[in-house]
Amino acid sequence: MPYFDVASAAPLHPVARQALLAALDEGWADPARLYREGRRARLLLDAARETAAEAVGCRPDELVFTPSGTRAVHAGIAGALAGRRRVGGHVVVSAVEHSSVLHAAEAHTRTGGEVTEVGVSRTGAVERGAFAAALRGDTALAALQSANHEVGTVQPVAEVAEACRAAGVPLLVDAAQSLLWGPVAGDWSLLAASAHKWGGPAGVGLLVVRKGTRFAPPGPADERENGRSPGFENLPAIVAAAASLRAARADAVARAGELRALTERLRERVPLLVPRTEVVGEPERRLPHLLTFSCLYVDGESVLSALDRAGFSVSSGSSCTSSALTPSHVLRAMGVLSEGNVRVSLPLDVRAEDVDRFLEVLPGVVAGVREQLGAPMDEEPPAVPSPAPLVVDTLGKRCPIPVIELAKVFPRVPVGTTVTVLSDDEAAALDIPAWCEMRGQKYVGREGTAYRVRKTGPGA
Repeated sequence: MPYFDVASAAPLHPVARQALLAALDEGWADPARLYREGRRARLLLDAARETAAEAVGCRPDELVFTPSGTRAVHAGIAGALAGRRRVGGHVVVSAVEHSSVLHAAEAHTRTGGEVTEVGVSRTGAVERGAFAAALRGDTALAALQSANHEVGTVQPVAEVAEACRAAGVPLLVDAAQSLLWGPVAGDWSLLAASAHKWGGPAGVGLLVVRKGTRFAPPGPADERENGRSPGFENLPAIVAAAASLRAARADAVARAGELRALTERLRERVPLLVPRTEVVGEPERRLPHLLTFSCLYVDGESVLSALDRAGFSVSSGSSCTSSALTPSHVLRAMGVLSEGNVRVSLPLDVRAEDVDRFLEVLPGVVAGVREQLGAPMDEEPPAVPSPAPLVVDTLGKRCPIPVIELAKVFPRVPVGTTVTVLSDDEAAALDIPAWCEMRGQKYVGREGTAYRVRKTGPGA
């Protein structure tokens, strides 16, 4: 059964498994002790640190291991802010950062700090000038991911790092999604990553603090990991994480071209096979293995469940799932369609025939969900204009129902007529404007729960 969700967690790499088993026998002792077993453990820890530092492109003494990527992010932000508390309490982040960054920023505001979110383009990219303009004299820290976890857009880290350096502001880079593919370019100051993204064991993160960066470790003092990650090191997992990073990086470099070709096939074929579908994210400057698209008139949970029954494991940033009743903050910041969102992230050992099979299955899955929801069929000819309700009441109904009900009445609405959709679903703020753009209609605006759409042509 094809697993297409490595952006969430990659299967354990064979090298990680071998290293983990070996380290369980050799690396169980305390690496801080001077006796033979402790010295052996220290050699394993030092070797793992050197291997990881080489892959990151930093000095070994700049890198510490943490219990997770999230902990690395939180420790990096807290330590940088504490180290620069005399500068001020202003933080700059992009609007599409991973939730671990945004949650840390939110916690900072609760203690009196100030956070500026820099918006992104419709492809999810930050513009260097906009990021630089957000920096101030009291900015203590800036944060920018190297590549987006939901849509794969690669950010201009080197350019932003240059602007931050000129302003005297340290830049923290969340490299969780990109470190597999190579070091992060640019003069950044801090970096965080997570081993389970590249096929290492879960429960191991990396935090890099480059020399010269003011940093005060948060929490009580601890002797381990330069005081930046307290507690006894999970040495077997650390050894496996470092070994798998080097091995998986070599595999990724070798297969990057094939994976990019496969995601390009998806990018071209999905909109042709599934009408009313929008591929989102940067088409060129993107991760080679990740693609995201959104389908009108379906809910994400139903699509993912149907694909799972067909043997495909994929993810979604859609608001239409039982566990997430608000749209993905990434899709919201991009201003793209959120309903029926599907993220495909291919493993390094993916087969072309699995991608072809996915393309065979997907149209039927989407069509089946649309039929269950009573969505308008694209092959049906437009109805002759006739009196139709100018107010579509979908209060209390979740996506994609508001857009479906709007689409049902639009064929009967004369050109120039304005239809009001009543919806209290947060996703409507994204999906109704996105529907208008996809269907060539005019989105007039919103007042509270009332969304107004004007028919400008027969494209509905």
